[in-house]
Amino acid sequence: MNRISNIWNHPKTSIAGLLIAVVTAAGVFTQQGVTLGTAGTGTVVTLIGAVATALLGLLARDPGELASEQVSESASQRVSKPGGGAGRLGVWVLVALLLPLPWIEGCSAASVAQEIVNWTPSLESAVVTVDSTAALLAPADAPIFSAATAGFDAASNLLVTQAKAYLANPGAGTLAQLQTQVVTFEQQVNAALLAAGKIVNPASQQHALAVLQGVATIVTAMLALVQSVSSKAAVAQMAAQATIKLGAVDAYLDRGQATRLVANHCGEPPAQAERQVTMVEKAVSAAGF
Repeated sequence: MNRISNIWNHPKTSIAGLLIAVVTAAGVFTQQGVTLGTAGTGTVVTLIGAVATALLGLLARDPGELASEQVSESASQRVSKPGGGAGRLGVWVLVALLLPLPWIEGCSAASVAQEIVNWTPSLESAVVTVDSTAALLAPADAPIFSAATAGFDAASNLLVTQAKAYLANPGAGTLAQLQTQVVTFEQQVNAALLAAGKIVNPASQQHALAVLQGVATIVTAMLALVQSVSSKAAVAQMAAQATIKLGAVDAYLDRGQATRLVANHCGEPPAQAERQVTMVEKAVSAAGF
């Protein structure tokens, strides 16, 4: 009953979720060759996806939202908070929109590049936390964790550098470098998760996995963003380089922690962030990562 009432109490969120589902389904149909007929020079499926995307963009910028949220003081503070959820789409909504669509170019690439760069402060902070974690683990477990995360600093610094280079010049060359590095780092993180999962001491294992979760969530976001502006051939090549698949580390991932990180970064409700995390992880897995 509460879920049904939430639909009516939060119509904007409900409509946004429905539109995202339509866009995702349209993308899947397009990838499978399902057209439902022609519409001009395109297909009915791509037309439906484009209309849903446009409506979601208009919904995200609905000026009526500001007035309706000023009913209470706390809501008013959320509206006026810089970088909050009102009036903009979060990075995970952007990824959910872009991943299924075959016509990504121009300003979309620039938007994605900026979102990748926006994640870099969080990534740098998460890696710093990882660096200080070994000292907090049991003596027998510290060397295992240190060895598994030894390359994180260099990998994260290179990824940040290449993300900024792609933002400055979103061309084929800088994109190719970014594609290689994001997969390389993602594989390092997955390997570290597997290593942490073998730690015997329960307290050490829990702590190790918790700090790795932050890096894993951010790198997955970056991977999905890069995937969204990459050709099918490039994505297939990236997936071939990813030998440790997301499914292999799924048991070590904490969806609740990932949801909180995304909600905080995007300034959006946890329920919306949770749906977006799930959608993006499924899209990344479906691409072969």
